[in-house]
Amino acid sequence: MALSFNDENSLFNFVVKEGNGVKGLVEYSGLTEVPPRFIQPPNERFDKQQAAPSSENMIIDLSELDGPNHDQVVKALAHAAETLGFFQVVNHGVPLELLDSLKTATHQFFDQPAEKKATYLKEVSNNPMVMYSTSFVPEKEKIWMWRDFFKMTYTNDADALEFWPNECKEVVLEYIKTSTEMVKKLLQALIENLGVKLNDSGLDPFIGSKSVHMIFYPKCPNPELTIGVKKHSDMGTLTMLLQDDIGGLYVKKAGENVSSGNEEWVEVPPTPGALVINVGDVLQILSNGKYKSAEHIVRTTSTASRVSIPIFNAPVPVAKIGPFPELVARDGVARYKEVTYKEYTNNIMQKPHGGKMALEFASV
Repeated sequence: MALSFNDENSLFNFVVKEGNGVKGLVEYSGLTEVPPRFIQPPNERFDKQQAAPSSENMIIDLSELDGPNHDQVVKALAHAAETLGFFQVVNHGVPLELLDSLKTATHQFFDQPAEKKATYLKEVSNNPMVMYSTSFVPEKEKIWMWRDFFKMTYTNDADALEFWPNECKEVVLEYIKTSTEMVKKLLQALIENLGVKLNDSGLDPFIGSKSVHMIFYPKCPNPELTIGVKKHSDMGTLTMLLQDDIGGLYVKKAGENVSSGNEEWVEVPPTPGALVINVGDVLQILSNGKYKSAEHIVRTTSTASRVSIPIFNAPVPVAKIGPFPELVARDGVARYKEVTYKEYTNNIMQKPHGGKMALEFASV
Protein backbone atom coordinates (compact mmCIF):
# COMPACT_ATOMS: atom_id res chain seq x y z
CA MET A 1 0.00 0.00 0.00
CA ALA A 2 1.32 3.42 -0.98
CA LEU A 3 2.00 5.89 1.79
CA SER A 4 -0.79 8.41 2.25
CA PHE A 5 0.04 11.53 4.26
CA ASN A 6 -3.64 12.05 5.05
CA ASP A 7 -4.27 8.47 6.19
CA GLU A 8 -3.19 8.38 9.85
CA ASN A 9 -2.82 4.60 9.95
CA SER A 10 -0.66 4.60 6.83
CA LEU A 11 1.50 7.43 8.19
CA PHE A 12 1.81 5.83 11.63
CA ASN A 13 2.90 2.51 10.15
CA PHE A 14 5.50 4.13 7.90
CA VAL A 15 6.98 6.58 10.40
CA VAL A 16 6.66 4.65 13.68
CA LYS A 17 6.07 0.92 13.24
CA GLU A 18 8.39 0.42 10.26
CA GLY A 19 11.11 2.61 11.80
CA ASN A 20 11.40 5.11 8.94
CA GLY A 21 10.99 8.02 11.30
CA VAL A 22 10.75 11.62 10.16
CA LYS A 23 14.05 11.20 8.34
CA GLY A 24 12.56 8.48 6.14
CA LEU A 25 9.51 10.62 5.55
CA VAL A 26 11.65 13.52 4.30
CA GLU A 27 13.51 11.20 1.96
CA TYR A 28 10.32 9.57 0.68
CA SER A 29 9.75 10.78 -2.87
CA GLY A 30 11.34 14.12 -2.02
CA LEU A 31 8.82 15.44 0.50
CA THR A 32 7.87 19.01 -0.40
CA GLU A 33 5.29 19.83 2.26
CA VAL A 34 4.67 18.85 5.87
CA PRO A 35 1.95 16.23 6.43
CA PRO A 36 -0.97 17.44 8.58
CA ARG A 37 0.09 15.23 11.52
CA PHE A 38 3.14 17.49 12.05
CA ILE A 39 1.46 20.90 11.70
CA GLN A 40 1.49 22.53 15.12
CA PRO A 41 -1.33 24.81 16.28
CA PRO A 42 -0.32 28.49 16.02
CA ASN A 43 0.33 28.85 19.77
CA GLU A 44 2.87 26.01 19.68
CA ARG A 45 4.88 27.28 16.72
CA PHE A 46 8.09 29.24 17.09
CA ASP A 47 9.29 32.18 15.05
CA LYS A 48 13.01 32.71 15.50
CA GLN A 49 12.51 36.36 14.57
CA GLN A 50 10.84 36.83 17.95
CA ALA A 51 13.95 35.66 19.80
CA ALA A 52 16.72 37.95 20.90
CA PRO A 53 20.45 37.33 21.23
CA SER A 54 21.49 36.90 24.83
CA SER A 55 22.53 40.13 26.51
CA GLU A 56 24.76 38.14 28.85
CA ASN A 57 27.83 36.01 28.30
CA MET A 58 26.66 32.41 28.66
CA ILE A 59 30.14 30.93 28.22
CA ILE A 60 32.01 29.89 31.38
CA ASP A 61 35.63 28.65 31.42
CA LEU A 62 35.64 25.61 33.70
CA SER A 63 39.42 25.33 33.74
CA GLU A 64 39.41 28.09 36.34
CA LEU A 65 37.10 26.27 38.74
CA ASP A 66 40.08 24.58 40.45
CA GLY A 67 42.29 27.67 40.44
CA PRO A 68 42.54 31.06 42.13
CA ASN A 69 39.41 32.28 40.32
CA HIS A 70 37.25 29.54 41.87
CA ASP A 71 34.90 31.94 43.64
CA GLN A 72 34.32 34.03 40.53
CA VAL A 73 33.53 30.93 38.48
CA VAL A 74 31.06 29.66 41.11
CA LYS A 75 29.43 33.08 41.16
CA ALA A 76 29.05 32.99 37.37
CA LEU A 77 27.58 29.46 37.46
CA ALA A 78 25.11 30.41 40.19
CA HIS A 79 24.07 33.61 38.40
CA ALA A 80 23.32 31.64 35.23
CA ALA A 81 21.40 28.98 37.18
CA GLU A 82 19.37 31.62 38.99
CA THR A 83 18.47 33.68 35.94
CA LEU A 84 18.40 31.86 32.60
CA GLY A 85 18.85 28.28 33.81
CA PHE A 86 21.23 27.69 30.89
CA PHE A 87 24.94 28.28 30.28
CA GLN A 88 27.75 26.92 28.13
CA VAL A 89 31.08 25.58 29.38
CA VAL A 90 34.44 25.46 27.63
CA ASN A 91 37.71 23.84 28.76
CA HIS A 92 35.48 21.23 30.36
CA GLY A 93 37.80 18.25 30.07
CA VAL A 94 35.84 16.33 27.43
CA PRO A 95 38.16 15.86 24.41
CA LEU A 96 37.07 17.89 21.40
CA GLU A 97 37.89 14.96 19.11
CA LEU A 98 35.38 12.88 21.08
CA LEU A 99 32.67 15.49 20.56
CA ASP A 100 33.30 15.38 16.81
CA SER A 101 33.15 11.58 16.89
CA LEU A 102 29.83 11.72 18.73
CA LYS A 103 28.25 13.89 16.05
CA THR A 104 29.61 11.60 13.34
CA ALA A 105 28.30 8.49 15.14
CA THR A 106 24.86 10.08 15.49
CA HIS A 107 24.63 10.76 11.76
CA GLN A 108 25.84 7.22 11.03
CA PHE A 109 23.20 5.69 13.29
CA PHE A 110 20.33 7.55 11.64
CA ASP A 111 21.73 6.90 8.16
CA GLN A 112 21.13 3.16 8.68
CA PRO A 113 18.28 1.43 6.83
CA ALA A 114 14.89 1.66 8.53
CA GLU A 115 14.75 -2.08 9.16
CA LYS A 116 18.00 -1.88 11.14
CA LYS A 117 16.78 1.00 13.31
CA ALA A 118 13.42 -0.73 13.75
CA THR A 119 15.11 -3.52 15.71
CA TYR A 120 15.43 -1.00 18.56
CA LEU A 121 11.74 -0.11 18.68
CA LYS A 122 10.49 -0.92 22.18
CA GLU A 123 7.76 -3.17 20.77
CA VAL A 124 10.42 -5.18 18.95
CA SER A 125 13.53 -5.25 21.13
CA ASN A 126 11.96 -5.68 24.61
CA ASN A 127 15.26 -4.22 25.82
CA PRO A 128 14.93 -1.50 28.50
CA MET A 129 18.49 -0.32 27.80
CA VAL A 130 17.72 1.13 24.35
CA MET A 131 14.80 2.73 22.55
CA TYR A 132 14.42 4.15 19.06
CA SER A 133 11.42 6.35 18.40
CA THR A 134 10.18 9.63 17.03
CA SER A 135 8.47 12.72 18.46
CA PHE A 136 7.87 12.06 22.23
CA VAL A 137 5.21 9.36 22.60
CA PRO A 138 3.82 9.08 19.04
CA GLU A 139 1.17 6.55 20.10
CA LYS A 140 -0.49 9.17 22.32
CA GLU A 141 0.22 12.48 20.58
CA LYS A 142 -2.23 14.10 18.20
CA ILE A 143 0.49 16.28 16.67
CA TRP A 144 4.03 14.96 16.26
CA MET A 145 7.31 16.78 16.73
CA TRP A 146 9.77 16.90 13.83
CA ARG A 147 12.54 14.67 15.20
CA ASP A 148 13.79 11.11 15.62
CA PHE A 149 15.76 9.91 18.63
CA PHE A 150 17.65 6.97 20.05
CA LYS A 151 17.82 6.60 23.83
CA MET A 152 20.51 4.65 25.68
CA THR A 153 19.99 4.08 29.40
CA TYR A 154 23.21 3.72 31.37
CA THR A 155 23.45 1.37 34.36
CA ASN A 156 27.01 0.06 34.06
CA ASP A 157 29.68 -0.47 31.42
CA ALA A 158 29.00 -4.20 31.03
CA ASP A 159 25.32 -3.69 30.20
CA ALA A 160 26.15 -0.86 27.81
CA LEU A 161 28.68 -2.98 25.94
CA GLU A 162 26.20 -5.85 25.70
CA PHE A 163 23.03 -3.99 24.73
CA TRP A 164 24.00 -0.72 23.04
CA PRO A 165 24.61 -0.69 19.25
CA ASN A 166 28.10 -1.51 18.05
CA GLU A 167 28.03 1.58 15.85
CA CYS A 168 28.11 3.99 18.78
CA LYS A 169 28.52 2.26 22.15
CA GLU A 170 32.25 2.89 22.57
CA VAL A 171 32.08 6.61 21.81
CA VAL A 172 28.96 7.15 23.96
CA LEU A 173 30.53 5.32 26.90
CA GLU A 174 33.57 7.56 26.61
CA TYR A 175 31.25 10.59 26.51
CA ILE A 176 29.76 9.52 29.85
CA LYS A 177 33.10 8.66 31.46
CA THR A 178 34.85 11.89 30.50
CA SER A 179 31.94 14.11 31.53
CA THR A 180 30.82 12.57 34.83
CA GLU A 181 33.51 14.25 36.94
CA MET A 182 32.74 17.60 35.34
CA VAL A 183 29.01 17.25 36.08
CA LYS A 184 29.84 16.41 39.70
CA LYS A 185 32.01 19.50 40.00
CA LEU A 186 29.27 21.68 38.59
CA LEU A 187 26.64 20.28 40.94
CA GLN A 188 29.01 20.54 43.92
CA ALA A 189 29.72 24.19 43.13
CA LEU A 190 26.04 25.06 42.70
CA ILE A 191 25.00 23.31 45.91
CA GLU A 192 27.84 24.81 47.93
CA ASN A 193 26.78 28.24 46.69
CA LEU A 194 23.45 27.59 48.42
CA GLY A 195 25.27 27.10 51.72
CA VAL A 196 24.68 23.33 51.72
CA LYS A 197 27.54 20.89 52.34
CA LEU A 198 27.45 17.56 50.50
CA ASN A 199 30.33 15.20 49.77
CA ASP A 200 30.51 12.93 46.72
CA SER A 201 28.39 10.24 48.34
CA GLY A 202 25.76 12.87 49.09
CA LEU A 203 25.76 14.06 45.48
CA ASP A 204 25.57 10.61 43.89
CA PRO A 205 21.84 9.93 44.51
CA PHE A 206 20.96 13.10 42.60
CA ILE A 207 22.90 12.17 39.44
CA GLY A 208 22.89 8.38 39.78
CA SER A 209 20.65 7.78 36.75
CA LYS A 210 21.99 8.63 33.31
CA SER A 211 20.57 8.35 29.83
CA VAL A 212 22.05 9.51 26.55
CA HIS A 213 19.88 10.56 23.64
CA MET A 214 21.10 10.85 20.07
CA ILE A 215 18.61 13.21 18.41
CA PHE A 216 18.17 13.83 14.71
CA TYR A 217 16.20 16.82 13.42
CA PRO A 218 15.68 16.37 9.65
CA LYS A 219 15.52 19.45 7.47
CA CYS A 220 11.93 20.54 7.08
CA PRO A 221 10.14 21.94 4.02
CA ASN A 222 7.86 24.10 6.22
CA PRO A 223 9.80 24.95 9.40
CA GLU A 224 7.34 27.70 10.27
CA LEU A 225 4.63 25.04 10.81
CA THR A 226 6.59 22.51 12.88
CA ILE A 227 8.57 22.11 16.08
CA GLY A 228 11.65 19.98 16.75
CA VAL A 229 10.87 19.80 20.47
CA LYS A 230 7.98 21.62 22.13
CA LYS A 231 8.41 23.99 25.06
CA HIS A 232 9.48 22.01 28.11
CA SER A 233 11.86 21.88 31.04
CA ASP A 234 14.03 18.85 31.78
CA MET A 235 12.85 16.77 34.72
CA GLY A 236 16.27 15.65 36.03
CA THR A 237 19.04 17.46 37.90
CA LEU A 238 21.51 18.69 35.27
CA THR A 239 21.48 18.13 31.53
CA MET A 240 24.67 18.28 29.47
CA LEU A 241 24.12 18.83 25.76
CA LEU A 242 26.35 18.70 22.72
CA GLN A 243 24.86 20.58 19.78
CA ASP A 244 26.23 20.87 16.27
CA ASP A 245 26.85 24.07 14.32
CA ILE A 246 23.37 24.34 12.79
CA GLY A 247 21.63 25.96 15.75
CA GLY A 248 18.00 25.90 16.78
CA LEU A 249 17.95 25.83 20.60
CA TYR A 250 16.13 28.64 22.42
CA VAL A 251 15.48 29.32 26.11
CA LYS A 252 12.61 31.24 27.66
CA LYS A 253 13.62 34.08 29.94
CA ALA A 254 12.15 33.71 33.41
CA GLY A 255 9.82 36.34 34.75
CA GLU A 256 6.93 36.42 37.15
CA ASN A 257 4.87 38.67 34.90
CA VAL A 258 5.59 37.02 31.56
CA SER A 259 2.39 35.74 29.98
CA SER A 260 2.19 33.02 27.35
CA GLY A 261 1.52 35.63 24.69
CA ASN A 262 4.43 37.82 25.77
CA GLU A 263 7.24 35.30 26.15
CA GLU A 264 10.84 36.33 25.72
CA TRP A 265 13.20 33.83 24.14
CA VAL A 266 16.98 33.79 23.90
CA GLU A 267 19.03 31.72 21.47
CA VAL A 268 21.70 29.36 22.80
CA PRO A 269 24.11 29.80 19.89
CA PRO A 270 26.38 26.97 18.75
CA THR A 271 29.84 27.56 20.17
CA PRO A 272 32.80 25.48 18.94
CA GLY A 273 34.03 23.10 21.64
CA ALA A 274 31.36 24.11 24.16
CA LEU A 275 28.86 21.97 26.03
CA VAL A 276 25.47 23.35 27.02
CA ILE A 277 24.40 22.84 30.64
CA ASN A 278 20.89 23.41 31.88
CA VAL A 279 19.15 23.21 35.23
CA GLY A 280 16.51 20.50 35.58
CA ASP A 281 13.34 20.45 37.67
CA VAL A 282 15.05 18.47 40.43
CA LEU A 283 17.70 21.13 41.01
CA GLN A 284 14.98 23.79 41.13
CA ILE A 285 13.23 21.72 43.82
CA LEU A 286 16.41 21.03 45.81
CA SER A 287 17.30 24.74 45.76
CA ASN A 288 13.80 25.67 46.99
CA GLY A 289 13.26 27.62 43.79
CA LYS A 290 16.51 29.61 43.77
CA TYR A 291 17.78 27.88 40.63
CA LYS A 292 15.46 27.77 37.61
CA SER A 293 14.74 24.91 35.24
CA ALA A 294 14.11 27.06 32.19
CA GLU A 295 11.70 26.09 29.46
CA HIS A 296 13.41 25.57 26.14
CA ILE A 297 12.38 24.78 22.61
CA VAL A 298 14.01 23.47 19.42
CA ARG A 299 12.97 24.92 16.09
CA THR A 300 13.27 23.20 12.74
CA THR A 301 15.05 24.49 9.66
CA SER A 302 14.82 24.02 5.91
CA THR A 303 18.55 24.42 5.31
CA ALA A 304 20.12 21.31 6.87
CA SER A 305 19.49 18.41 9.23
CA ARG A 306 20.69 18.89 12.80
CA VAL A 307 21.91 16.56 15.55
CA SER A 308 22.29 16.98 19.29
CA ILE A 309 23.43 14.58 22.01
CA PRO A 310 22.30 15.25 25.60
CA ILE A 311 23.16 13.32 28.74
CA PHE A 312 20.33 13.55 31.25
CA ASN A 313 21.76 13.32 34.78
CA ALA A 314 18.92 12.48 37.13
CA PRO A 315 18.32 11.00 40.61
CA VAL A 316 18.01 7.29 41.19
CA PRO A 317 14.32 6.30 41.36
CA VAL A 318 14.23 5.84 45.14
CA ALA A 319 15.99 9.15 45.89
CA LYS A 320 13.91 11.61 47.86
CA ILE A 321 13.78 15.05 46.29
CA GLY A 322 12.69 18.09 48.24
CA PRO A 323 14.18 21.42 49.29
CA PHE A 324 17.38 21.10 51.33
CA PRO A 325 16.47 21.58 55.03
CA GLU A 326 19.06 24.36 55.39
CA LEU A 327 17.25 26.37 52.71
CA VAL A 328 13.80 25.82 54.22
CA ALA A 329 15.15 27.04 57.57
CA ARG A 330 16.70 30.09 55.93
CA ASP A 331 13.77 30.91 53.64
CA GLY A 332 11.14 30.18 56.26
CA VAL A 333 9.06 28.18 53.78
CA ALA A 334 9.27 24.98 51.75
CA ARG A 335 8.10 25.75 48.23
CA TYR A 336 8.05 22.07 47.26
CA LYS A 337 7.03 18.89 49.02
CA GLU A 338 9.31 15.87 49.33
CA VAL A 339 8.64 13.05 46.86
CA THR A 340 10.67 10.21 45.44
CA TYR A 341 12.06 10.75 41.95
CA LYS A 342 10.03 7.76 40.73
CA GLU A 343 6.84 9.42 41.97
CA TYR A 344 7.84 12.61 40.17
CA THR A 345 8.59 10.93 36.85
CA ASN A 346 5.47 8.77 37.02
CA ASN A 347 3.44 11.95 37.34
CA ILE A 348 5.22 13.51 34.34
CA MET A 349 4.49 10.52 32.16
CA GLN A 350 0.77 10.98 32.77
CA LYS A 351 0.83 14.49 31.28
CA PRO A 352 1.33 15.91 27.79
CA HIS A 353 4.91 16.86 26.95
CA GLY A 354 5.39 20.56 27.41
CA GLY A 355 5.92 23.52 29.70
CA LYS A 356 6.67 23.18 33.39
CA MET A 357 3.38 21.59 34.43
CA ALA A 358 5.18 18.71 36.10
CA LEU A 359 6.55 21.03 38.80
CA GLU A 360 2.99 21.66 39.97
CA PHE A 361 2.94 18.10 41.31
CA ALA A 362 5.77 18.90 43.75
CA SER A 363 4.68 22.44 44.54
CA VAL A 364 3.29 23.20 47.99
